[in-house]
Amino acid sequence: MSNDNIVEVDENLRILGTAHISRESVELVRNQIKEWKPDLVAVELCPSRIAALTKPESLDSEDLLKIIKEGRSAMILLQSALAAQQRKMGISSGEKPGADLLAAVNAAEDADIPVEMIDRDVVITLRRAWRKTGFFEKWRILNALLWEEEEDSFDIEEVLADSDLLSSMMEEAREVAPRAGEVLIDERDTFLAGRIQQIRGKGRVLAVIGAGHLSGVVHNLGQPATETTSRLSELAEEPAKSVWPKIIMTAIPIFLLGAVGWMAYNGEIEELKQTAQTWLLLNALTAGLGVLIARGHPLSILVGALASPITSLNPTLAAGWFAGYTQLKVASPTGKDAQDFLKLDEASLFWKNRVGRVLLVTALGNVGSMVGAWLAGGAILGQLIG
Repeated sequence: MSNDNIVEVDENLRILGTAHISRESVELVRNQIKEWKPDLVAVELCPSRIAALTKPESLDSEDLLKIIKEGRSAMILLQSALAAQQRKMGISSGEKPGADLLAAVNAAEDADIPVEMIDRDVVITLRRAWRKTGFFEKWRILNALLWEEEEDSFDIEEVLADSDLLSSMMEEAREVAPRAGEVLIDERDTFLAGRIQQIRGKGRVLAVIGAGHLSGVVHNLGQPATETTSRLSELAEEPAKSVWPKIIMTAIPIFLLGAVGWMAYNGEIEELKQTAQTWLLLNALTAGLGVLIARGHPLSILVGALASPITSLNPTLAAGWFAGYTQLKVASPTGKDAQDFLKLDEASLFWKNRVGRVLLVTALGNVGSMVGAWLAGGAILGQLIG
């Protein structure tokens, strides 16, 4: 790592920009704690991330069932895909992701130096990013994580040694997903700077953060302290869910039932049959297709297809839940599957892992069912006004 990765803000605040998968970063952190002797070490971690680094756990069937019931399959998949990409780079560099931050925590504890976690909760970060992105941006993110092959090779040591290069790579990622980039980069730069401002004054503070955040954090530290600290509570909040998807998914069954009632009242039996067929077929086909893309068990495909026309009439239910539960029962993940899932270094391997497949069946089954309801609603409306 170069000297560009060490920023001396003042005599009591030093910031290290590290790479989370670099052996050199691990050594840099240890040496800085030993030589600079800070009174406090701040790390770019939150409680859930430090727990994942120090006490890695696996997913069992009860965990999966809870994830399915709470509708968190898509979020867990996104988080796991991001982690897989980082693990892939970690394998290339010879270090596990987060090795630099864990080294900072361990070195500080060995020296009896207090540790302060200064990052925003990772779940809140991902939820803010997901809810701020539109459909096409979500698709670009998933495409890049799950299916897109890397075309350009790069020198991992060159990247890890140059904080500006890391920053430019983050900016390139922002071009793919600008709204997600705003949350993952800009908001976190502000949050990290705000937390550092809060702990300044506690003696000599050594802050260990990702090199890609270094320039943004330093810039924010140059602003009045009240500007950054005043935004912490706002940035730590989960954004409110958009009401429009719920309104649309509630309006579709109301519209359908109204149309059916009107046709029955007027004795339009043929139109009633056609409406029922359209609703049943489009819902069943798209939900079944979603589960098929996830490579679900044939029984899971059947359950998803049968459930979709019914669950689409009830916004509190989702076809993917039933398909995912079926997949969990007919192709139950083993203990090895659960352990391997948290070690996968490519998101494309999710389809080959039973835990990943349960999550994919649930998420893609829900997407298929939702698309089916929209298509069926549009088709039925076309029939009525045609």
